Amino acid sequence: MSEHPKRERQRPLIRRIQARFMAVINIPVRMLLRLPFPTPLSRRLMLLSYTGRKSGKAYQTPVSYVQQGDTLLTPGGGNWKWNLRDGRPVRIRLRGRDVLAQPELVKDPDEIERLLTVMTAANPGVSAFVGIPKGPDGRLDRDRLEAAVRYGFRIVRWHLGEEVAP
Repeated sequence: MSEHPKRERQRPLIRRIQARFMAVINIPVRMLLRLPFPTPLSRRLMLLSYTGRKSGKAYQTPVSYVQQGDTLLTPGGGNWKWNLRDGRPVRIRLRGRDVLAQPELVKDPDEIERLLTVMTAANPGVSAFVGIPKGPDGRLDRDRLEAAVRYGFRIVRWHLGEEVAP
């Protein structure tokens, strides 16, 4: 995987507010996603369990997903994606079950645009978390898409493996 891109010193106020809001909301969401049975929330959210690449700390992060055949697609705009490594399985809690999944970080702008089209068709709410506007032709604004990719936006394609004991 590529290195983490340089971050600006100060995020815009709206992003800081959004980050705090999500941190608070994620507490009960994590609890619901840990339940040993599917819930309405688990139809669109899964719980990632991973280890911080620098800290070694264990994390659990709720992320949205869309199923495409035997893979899952997740918008990777958050910092959690930098802890993923191609070929290293990650435990995910998917619809009440623990499953190992291999992450593949997609960084090609054309493939990202194609996958985002698939994702927003299945779950229109995805576009709210992606933040790349559409142009007058209905396609994603190419300049904004390429800028987002330069600054680290990815789609994570999860290749599902075997179910594991909790």
